[in-house]
Amino acid sequence: MTSFAHRCGIHDDARAAALSRAALLAGGLELVRFAWCDVHGVTRGKTLVAGAAAKAMMDGVGMVSTLMLKDTSDRTAFKVFEPGGTADLPGFGQANNLLLLADPDSFRQLPWTPASGWVQCQPWFQDGTPVELDTRRVLQRALARLAAAGYGMKCGLEVEFHIYRIDDTRAQMDPSLAAWPGLPPAVSLLHPGYNLLTEAWYDLAEEPLRIVQHTAQALGLPLLSLEIELGPSQVEAVFEATDAMTAADNMVLFRNAVRQALRRAGYHATFMCRPPFPNIMSSGWHLHQSLVDARTGANAFRRDAPAPGTSAADAGHTLSDAGEHYLAGLLAHARAMAVFCTPTVNGFGRFRPNALAPQSVLWGRDNRGAMLRVVGECADAATRIENRIGEPAANPYLYLASQIHAGLDGIERGLRAPAATDAPYGDADVRLPTSLGEALQALQGDSTLVDAFGSAFIQYFTRIKQSELSRYELAEDKDDFQRREYFSRF
Repeated sequence: MTSFAHRCGIHDDARAAALSRAALLAGGLELVRFAWCDVHGVTRGKTLVAGAAAKAMMDGVGMVSTLMLKDTSDRTAFKVFEPGGTADLPGFGQANNLLLLADPDSFRQLPWTPASGWVQCQPWFQDGTPVELDTRRVLQRALARLAAAGYGMKCGLEVEFHIYRIDDTRAQMDPSLAAWPGLPPAVSLLHPGYNLLTEAWYDLAEEPLRIVQHTAQALGLPLLSLEIELGPSQVEAVFEATDAMTAADNMVLFRNAVRQALRRAGYHATFMCRPPFPNIMSSGWHLHQSLVDARTGANAFRRDAPAPGTSAADAGHTLSDAGEHYLAGLLAHARAMAVFCTPTVNGFGRFRPNALAPQSVLWGRDNRGAMLRVVGECADAATRIENRIGEPAANPYLYLASQIHAGLDGIERGLRAPAATDAPYGDADVRLPTSLGEALQALQGDSTLVDAFGSAFIQYFTRIKQSELSRYELAEDKDDFQRREYFSRF
């Protein structure tokens, strides 16, 4: 009998070989988690007993379709049981079933829980067609467009986040206080902050950071460093650059894995941009990116010598023509792509003056106040562009896809970048959005990005984010909303 994986057209000799490798690694397993990344970057899925996992690798795992329609509180943003409620979502309705098919190459044993394996999945309709609204497929399509233009993408991750010591879970676990969403645990600081990179604060934080280290390394993630950031209880993880899809997959796995591993040890990790406490420092996700020549693998942003007639303030002094066009594309679509980089109500509070976070649509040469920081000198193989508008809660697939579509538009139109800024918090012609609502409007008004992502996806995405925004606007206690919506769950 033909399996579901065969009907979907994804089971070939390479997948069969990967299944065999996974089976060899799976000795002694009792459970296998079939995990999928939702629109908010959170992993969901089902846990199967080991004996059922092999069949599920071929025939899929059922998943209720409403999991793709949830806002950040887990409320379904579409009226799936009403006539016409999912008219704009072909294949959805009545909380019908989708099927998750796993990638056997993603198989890992989880280091924090005994005898448990993990595989990454993507959703399919029951007729064997892919669910195109899946955010990982959004990035796959963007990368295919990039490949057609002759490029690949390389990304390095710098991820700031907060780790707190859990003091009390009684309120969080009290059934009489259960709510939708519920309270976070009561926490205390890991280190007092305001002493950037100090070795003494690292010593205070070493126990949980060792858990982060061991978890990341056991999962095969290319961790380079763990650092003490400026804010109280704030830390940073830096990863070696990889291809774009690997970087996005690694970010999904890292966030969800370290939260679980730390929780078991009595710590609460949050990738919320601005935790709900006074005197905190915002966390950013700085995305280092470059294009590579698909034929040679060489850095397509590298320039061997400055373009004639340029000065250090000109993009062409350091970046190749393709690099300058890409930089200009990121600037041209900065306001529209902001909602993919900073997708929560909470994250827009980060864009403040003199806070190592951008306010305006500007680029600078090794300037950490600018939205885009060009790093490298002529003939430097590591020449790259750092985007500094991301928050650590962003969906990695959408964040990276937005960069590709914006940058490619710059390349295709041959856009030129303005001069570099040396006053990132001064007057500027274009400011970044200051709220989720403004960012959604900017996206909907950018026909280039709407066409690139597809109008169906943009309608779907904005409907879900509008549900989150509407509930925030109706909340009497805005701080409590963010405490429950983000700090407890992200």
